[in-house]
Amino acid sequence: MILTSKIESFVMHCGEMGSRWGFNRTVGQMYGLLIIIEEPLSAIQISEALKISRGNVSMGIKELQSWRLVQVQHKPKDRKEYYSPAGSIWEMATRVFEERRKREVDPTLSLLRDNLLNEPANQQEEYAQKQMHEIHDLLETITHWAGELQSMSPDNLNTLMKLGSGVSKILNFKDKLIN
Repeated sequence: MILTSKIESFVMHCGEMGSRWGFNRTVGQMYGLLIIIEEPLSAIQISEALKISRGNVSMGIKELQSWRLVQVQHKPKDRKEYYSPAGSIWEMATRVFEERRKREVDPTLSLLRDNLLNEPANQQEEYAQKQMHEIHDLLETITHWAGELQSMSPDNLNTLMKLGSGVSKILNFKDKLIN
């Protein structure tokens, strides 16, 4: 499979974004390829398109499966496994967010809860605990808000996001009137 320059550009960008999403460049490229190509791809096709080893593809597929981002498909009279995105772009965004919450936010909340259970030993710890409490409350609020957003339909979520800029303008105007 030969990629057009437009498709290759997108795939390479997904590789760069992969590290920001929480997985490596090659896994990001693999996912970008699966998103942008209409037909499900075999591991061999992925390997050839991205010029990476079959073993690297196998490890990347396992990583994408752990994130619940790909699904396996079979074709009649073909023993190979084919891979495609598991759901829509909205579902992908929700899964990435959910996995990042599990891997990053939940452990932080756990650490903060443990630290907040103990009484501070001195003034320095009292200040530190106050700061940790604020961080805890912020993360709890964001986590609750994100959970609410994830339960919304893509259409409603899209409408809400479009309303967001209008609400922001209203709140900024209100602040200017008060001050």
